[in-house]
Amino acid sequence: MKRPTETDAWRVLAEHHAVIATASLNQLFADDPQRFRRMSLSAGGLVLDYSKNRLDDRTLALLIGLAVEQGVVDARDAMFAGRAINDTEGRAVLHTALRKHAGSRLDVGGVDVMPEVLEVRERMLDFAEGVREGRWTGHAGDTITDIVNIGIGGSDLGPYMACEALAGQGRPRQRLHFVSNVDGAQLAGVLDRLDARRTLFVVASKTFTTVETMTNATSARAWLLANGACERDVAKHFVAVSTDAGRVRDFGIDVANMFGFWDWVGGRYSMWSAVGLPIALAIGAEGFRALLAGAECMDRHFVEAPLAANMPVILALIGLWYRDFFGAASLCVVPYAQALARLPAYLQQLEMESNGKSVMRDGRAVGVGTCPVIWGEPGTNAQHSFFQLLHQGPDLIPVDFIMPLEVAHELPGHQRLLLANCIAQSKALMVGKGEAEVRAELSAAGLAGEQLERLLPHKLFTGNRPSNTVVMPDLSPTSLGALIALYEHKVFVQGVLWGVNSFDQWGVELGKQLASRIAGELDRDSDGAHDASTLGLIELARQGLARSASRRKP
Repeated sequence: MKRPTETDAWRVLAEHHAVIATASLNQLFADDPQRFRRMSLSAGGLVLDYSKNRLDDRTLALLIGLAVEQGVVDARDAMFAGRAINDTEGRAVLHTALRKHAGSRLDVGGVDVMPEVLEVRERMLDFAEGVREGRWTGHAGDTITDIVNIGIGGSDLGPYMACEALAGQGRPRQRLHFVSNVDGAQLAGVLDRLDARRTLFVVASKTFTTVETMTNATSARAWLLANGACERDVAKHFVAVSTDAGRVRDFGIDVANMFGFWDWVGGRYSMWSAVGLPIALAIGAEGFRALLAGAECMDRHFVEAPLAANMPVILALIGLWYRDFFGAASLCVVPYAQALARLPAYLQQLEMESNGKSVMRDGRAVGVGTCPVIWGEPGTNAQHSFFQLLHQGPDLIPVDFIMPLEVAHELPGHQRLLLANCIAQSKALMVGKGEAEVRAELSAAGLAGEQLERLLPHKLFTGNRPSNTVVMPDLSPTSLGALIALYEHKVFVQGVLWGVNSFDQWGVELGKQLASRIAGELDRDSDGAHDASTLGLIELARQGLARSASRRKP
């Protein structure tokens, strides 16, 4: 396995970067009127405009050469074939199998996994339709009005994001709520608004041992019992997304209402599985199948399109170009749709938990920067907060604009203004505003002499700041499925380019282990072996817990 810097392509790219790093985007467009046409791609109903990037045809050819040298095609084919490419955990990586249509076949270890995938999918969708149509009732015979998903990480971020994005679809009778934080204020704030007789809880935990999830689930169960239910009623108000039937049964959930998934489904890739039950409850079986179909369409494009015309590959290569050759340490994602407000948070886990690593598969240091910090907020709100930094800050921060064209609401004028702002911001980042233009504006405003010169530098925009724009036709389940699959495959390609395993997450383990140990120590007077800071914070925490306990006493 080669470090990326050990490839021939990397050496040539470094030489090429020294030439093109200062190239003017304005000049590149002036020299090539067909630049947008040549540097945009269509796939899965989406359009990717990557023309506003500091690259030319030679850059792209060299980046494609890097992808070839690092074996992107072979790695992609190994993933889709079900080989155990998650080598640190000895697992296949087959979230793509979850969106395959009926009639598909996929052998893993000589066994076709699709019958079981389809069985769980159909059983989950039947259950969702029963709740949506009022056939599933609470213990007193009342229809369900509120559904609370209890999970964390991939069992929360994906379903939450998708349900928010598709809130205009499906017209559910029920309200959905998401609880992930072990901070009891989140759960208490949800429960305070609910009727126990009409509430259904979905507890999502593969092992049914996730501390945060099970703490919240246990408190929700106690709330149900304190509000008129008895032990046998728990099964009418709780269902599980898990693989541990014993723990699910011990909790009081009927295992007939346990929806499983497989060890080849990583948490951050699991919204296509039974973890997506809240999505099915929100948009219905037909909508959920459309979500899968959109993702499967992008899967086919990823497998079939040549590298130079492959949307996930191009997006991945551009990201590496800025991260490792321009030193861009962050990527800003700005969806111009309030419904996609949770998309940046979802992508934070997808990208940073997957590729936020410094060690290659063979145990050696990567030797270059890997995943940038992912952040963002919806436009146009973002324009009135951090866009100042994007336009005039000292750091180069690439931006991914997400632009859905059609929306469900019928308020006149709003979407026109939203689209105009998205297009304008990508142009403003690129073209900037030079000294001559600023002088003319200030002169026209009546400024001259020292007053003009003093204000002049504050009004300059250097421009030449890169961005991609992903255009969605609408905010339908099909379009969202394609968008999420696009970013999943981008992450995969970048992992191959850097030589890291995108499908493990050992970095989350140490904090969990220490938290478990310290939680026990907070209940005791004796201290463990800690540094002075940790000991001091433990003592302060004990004092706070004691004050809280004294306030709760009658």
